[in-house]
Amino acid sequence: MPEQQRQIILERPELFAEVRGPRPAPEPAKGMALVRVRHVGVCGTDIHAYYGRQPFFEYPRILGHELGGEVVAANDSRILPGTICSIEPYLNDLQTQASRRGKTNCCESLRVLGVHCDGGMRPLIEMPVSKLHASAKLSTEQLALVEMLCIGAHAVDRADPGPADYVVVAGAGPIGLSVLQFALTRTSRVVAVDVDERRLAFCERGLGVPLTLNATGGNLDERLRELGGGDRPTLIFDATGNAASMTGAFDLIAHGGKIVFVGLFQGDVRFDDPNFHRREITLMSSRNATGPDFQRVIQAMENREIDTASWITHRLELGEVPEKFGTLVRDRDLRKAVIEVEGD
Repeated sequence: MPEQQRQIILERPELFAEVRGPRPAPEPAKGMALVRVRHVGVCGTDIHAYYGRQPFFEYPRILGHELGGEVVAANDSRILPGTICSIEPYLNDLQTQASRRGKTNCCESLRVLGVHCDGGMRPLIEMPVSKLHASAKLSTEQLALVEMLCIGAHAVDRADPGPADYVVVAGAGPIGLSVLQFALTRTSRVVAVDVDERRLAFCERGLGVPLTLNATGGNLDERLRELGGGDRPTLIFDATGNAASMTGAFDLIAHGGKIVFVGLFQGDVRFDDPNFHRREITLMSSRNATGPDFQRVIQAMENREIDTASWITHRLELGEVPEKFGTLVRDRDLRKAVIEVEGD
């Protein structure tokens, strides 16, 4: 009988189970590596899957796509056993049109670990060597946060803000924080908007965001213009995944401005076409990240341009997930949780 390893499976919404599953072969296929997963970041995607609200998702599924690990064996000279790395969880087909154009993050056949195929809530996983991004300075816990940061870095690169832009980031969860982190490298005119005062306080204290605004305070358009010295935002990133917030952005953006949807929800986004044309709005989506994004974020973390130590509010062990995950995600003090994966 083949060797088995412990793995945590989301069998249906709000039900995790610990089972024994197949263990990858000790000798990886050509171009592949066997990686011991050390840490798993808990993402909004995992939480939506837990509650049955994640698009493109089927049960049962092993969650986990924010991964830091250590190479156990590799059938490729580009990486050596013992290498500490962040795992890029986007499995693309190199022959698709998007991949040929360098847009591996939105490949037509893309499979994301923990969403379209089984992820990293297990001790060992086999991965293409090209999806492993090494670091000689960072811990595997830090590397488990790289994918989340890459989402923000990629979104900001898509929008390409300049110093004169007036930027609003709606939603101060982990993805919104990632967007804020990189938006602040482009302009000082940044406002974080959320409905949770604790999140907004962290934006100011933890990230140095100059201005914050509670969205529940009434007449958001007027208050944003007041913060902008009479100007409307020239760039709005929406990381809420909330339909009302996303559609509301069309009434908040300046003429000639850009809206970037980083979050998503299951449904249609509807907007008034005359308003859209009158303002000549540029509407963009941002999905996942690319290999170069991973390399750039790791370098920024190694150079201490980004410090995520204060982001992590909760830690738990893999074996605690079935019992404690539901309580964890309902904790209003949750900012970022990381799961430690012990041996199998």
